[in-house]
Amino acid sequence: MAYFINNLNQKIAYKYCKGKGPGIIFIHGLNSDMQGEKALSIESYAKKRNLSFLRFDCRGHGSSYGEFINFTISDWKKDLLNILDNIPKGPQLLIGSSMGGWLMMLAAKSRPSKIFGLIGIAAAPDFTKSLYSSFSKKSKNQIKKNGFTKYKESKFTYIYTKRFFDDGKKNFVLNKKFKFNKPVILLHGLKDTIVNPRIT
Repeated sequence: MAYFINNLNQKIAYKYCKGKGPGIIFIHGLNSDMQGEKALSIESYAKKRNLSFLRFDCRGHGSSYGEFINFTISDWKKDLLNILDNIPKGPQLLIGSSMGGWLMMLAAKSRPSKIFGLIGIAAAPDFTKSLYSSFSKKSKNQIKKNGFTKYKESKFTYIYTKRFFDDGKKNFVLNKKFKFNKPVILLHGLKDTIVNPRIT
């Protein structure tokens, strides 16, 4: 594992395997990291074919700097762009899982010349909208009054802030035309209970 230091002197953990191009960058989902089964499976695929492969942890996730509560979609977009601009060489195929599918779209808008194509795995663009809508009236009132709420999912409890949802709204991509003239593949299980298949 290596670290990229951003302009705020914060570490972004990544693992990069050099190989042939176009390279592959895997982008994990919300509250996940680069050690997940998808990331490791794609890395194994890339190694067998001598393809360049990079996986990383957004800040507030895994081994990267900070706590989840302090970051937003804009921050994680910057992490992806920092990685894309500074580590791999040549055009990259971005593979985004869940939230990573949103981030790859934002990167495609910002760095189209550096991207070979996009693959979304249960991509969840604009998911902050549906997440907020799923909250109880009590949780929504806590966000308005206190600026945050605690949200339980499975065995975990997360803290979501008003800033997180306000920033998500600024980064919505489904409310406008998404112009990208390179290959795009969206994979989504029809029985997915976390990310609604209709979103893609």
